[in-house]
Amino acid sequence: MTSTTTSPGTPVPSARRRWTVLAVCCLSMFVVGLDTTIVNVGLPAIGRGLGAGTRSLEWSVDAYTIVLAGLLISSGALADRFGRRRVFRTGLALFGAASLLCATAGSVGALVAARAVQGIGASMLSPVALAIVVNTMPDPRERARAIGVWASVFGLSMAVGPVTGGALVAGLGWRSLFWVNAPVVAAALVLSAVFVPESRGPRVRRLDAPGQALLTVLVAVWVGVLIEGPRIGWTSPAALAAYGFAALATVGFVRVERRRQEPLMDLRLFRSPVFSGAVLGAVAVFVALNVTLLLNTLYLQHTRGFTALAAGAATLPMALGAAFCAPWSGRLVGRTGPRLPLSVAGGFIMGGGLCLVGLGGHTSLSLLVTAYLLIGIGFGFANAPITNTAVSGLPPARAAVAGAITSTARQIGSALGIALAGGLVAHSTPAGLAQASRPGWILVAACGLLLFLMAHLAPRARR
Repeated sequence: MTSTTTSPGTPVPSARRRWTVLAVCCLSMFVVGLDTTIVNVGLPAIGRGLGAGTRSLEWSVDAYTIVLAGLLISSGALADRFGRRRVFRTGLALFGAASLLCATAGSVGALVAARAVQGIGASMLSPVALAIVVNTMPDPRERARAIGVWASVFGLSMAVGPVTGGALVAGLGWRSLFWVNAPVVAAALVLSAVFVPESRGPRVRRLDAPGQALLTVLVAVWVGVLIEGPRIGWTSPAALAAYGFAALATVGFVRVERRRQEPLMDLRLFRSPVFSGAVLGAVAVFVALNVTLLLNTLYLQHTRGFTALAAGAATLPMALGAAFCAPWSGRLVGRTGPRLPLSVAGGFIMGGGLCLVGLGGHTSLSLLVTAYLLIGIGFGFANAPITNTAVSGLPPARAAVAGAITSTARQIGSALGIALAGGLVAHSTPAGLAQASRPGWILVAACGLLLFLMAHLAPRARR
């Protein structure tokens, strides 16, 4: 999708108006990011309430992220065609309605279906919000700061999700995890109607239905294999057939996108090492975050006997680290470029993962808290430079496409993280869960190392 619709004669909004629009977009992104992780700490309570096992609970998380990842880019094209504010507000309304369905679900199947509908609504928010922010900020330096704020708010919302979720589950039950969205969505709907201007792309892109179908299928099948693999067997005929089907979908997607004049995902962008590194970094960061959140939830509540509130409170250092470092990272990106904050992010995430490689049933709480703090600091530093790296090296007309692909990568990373972590502990007893989760902490450390190495592909600061 294109990123600018402002003609030379169109007056630039005032600074207050521009930053108000940013605040409205950030509010919507906060609730989307919050919903990605707030459910994690409530999974044991949801399982008890709906009689669901670990595998079904994984689907209740990944149904949201798979649909969100699959539809992000198409939602951006719809916004160009029908109006960004219109699609943005439609996404808010759909997200709010699906949240109510989640809150009233009577079975795990109904919850998974409602979570998928939530993902449809959320897909209309992330790329459209970024396009609105980019369009509203004509000055490149101001735009860089705005993108940093936008990415930081989204990262912060995901970090505070477990703390918020633990408090809600303890005080009001697991259904409150979804009821809480209603007032935020209502406020965002009112504010967007008042402050967010309508805009469209100057040239409407055609919808890529084959590419959209193939992208959704390949993400769903790959993640589904990771979730169901422990149950059906990694070398069973069903698993082998799924591998083949997923490989065919991947090859088909690449061939279709190369031949279309207006592809869903412009694969030529990946010729840039900087852009490819940013996308890979986005996947790595969100794999690390979601592995951490799921393993933390299951370990503290099943192995250590923590309540949901106590498990959420244990992640408070992670939220504080992200809350403090995310705005700092945005400012550093604006002043020095993305290389330094990206290196810092990789180092802290790697350190946090290494702290828990030897996790046991009686690991000291101080070590756990230290690891969560390190991972939170790393996560806080990561989001702004990744987003800035993805969009800064491209023409303004391709910034929104780059942002949409990066957002897709984040959600794919989230889905993969949940599936991988769940697969590690799917058949573990509470006593053996700590040892079974150790490869997960090695994976978190590896993601941090990868991010540290990818920092050297980030562009240097410009004068």
